[in-house]
Amino acid sequence: MNMKTKYLGLELEHPFIAGASPLPSDLDMVKRLEDAGAAAITMSSLFEEQITREQTGMIYDMELTAGSSAEAVSYFPQTSELRFGPDNYLEEIRLIKAATKVPVIASLNGVTASGWLDYAKGIEQAGADALELNLYYLATNPLETADTIEKRMLEIVRIVKGNVKLPVAVKLSPFFTSLAHFAKVLEGAGADAIVLFNRFYQPDLDIENLEVEPTLQLSKSSELLLRLRWLALLSSQVEVPLAVSGGVHTAADAIKATMAGATAIQMVSALLQYGPERLKKVREDMAKWMVEKEYESLSQMRGSMSLLKCPNPQAFERANYMRVLAGYKG
Repeated sequence: MNMKTKYLGLELEHPFIAGASPLPSDLDMVKRLEDAGAAAITMSSLFEEQITREQTGMIYDMELTAGSSAEAVSYFPQTSELRFGPDNYLEEIRLIKAATKVPVIASLNGVTASGWLDYAKGIEQAGADALELNLYYLATNPLETADTIEKRMLEIVRIVKGNVKLPVAVKLSPFFTSLAHFAKVLEGAGADAIVLFNRFYQPDLDIENLEVEPTLQLSKSSELLLRLRWLALLSSQVEVPLAVSGGVHTAADAIKATMAGATAIQMVSALLQYGPERLKKVREDMAKWMVEKEYESLSQMRGSMSLLKCPNPQAFERANYMRVLAGYKG
């Protein structure tokens, strides 16, 4: 079965990638990911605050990323909880590259267009094969417009693309006023791929001790639905590859994502829960299904249920909202 795909300039034997998580921080786990057949390995995010801390000796605007990515479960609010600094991150890239033949995708998470972005050069020099920019930002300032935020994000992409020759993916949240427009503008700014979507921890309240508790829940297949919708909507509107992140636990999940238009499939929660070997099982189950359904290649299946190709395109748009509500039976 031909499951080859091309993502971030990488010729991959199949679309299954280990998404950004703490797993690559352990070389033994890296080898297990390689043995499980991961087409590429995405490192956990290095945060802007970690870089500026080393550059200035302090961390500023600690609330800037409050409620941010679940990729780093325990990094805030205590600076002592930061897992490693920039130099360690570069060394980790070198170690992984030396220990495995799997392409390595580094990850930067930040929200301001400033000097920390120069660090992308160091990532390139350390040997990373590509870079993922995680642009999550919690917009809490009522005086800050959506346009201001999006312009700042675009500037980040332009600066990074101007500093490195690496292919760059942009990882987004679904919380944009006009996601389709922003995806198109990102493409124009030089993004080589778009990842849908980031997941964030949602803090809980401890009503007995009156404290805010950071919490992390691993994804479930049900979270894939939001991604399927936007994969189907965007795959016919942008030319850059789309990767799915969040909610892929089974072969059926991966098949749906591919049919909606995904070029690459990132797995995280399933690997954390069941181990790296889960990736191999999902890939094999998907290949078996494709043989049974007489698909000859992944490209033949990709986008077959996108907005322009599915039998009922309105199901991805507003008309389906009324239909679902009208058809519900308790």
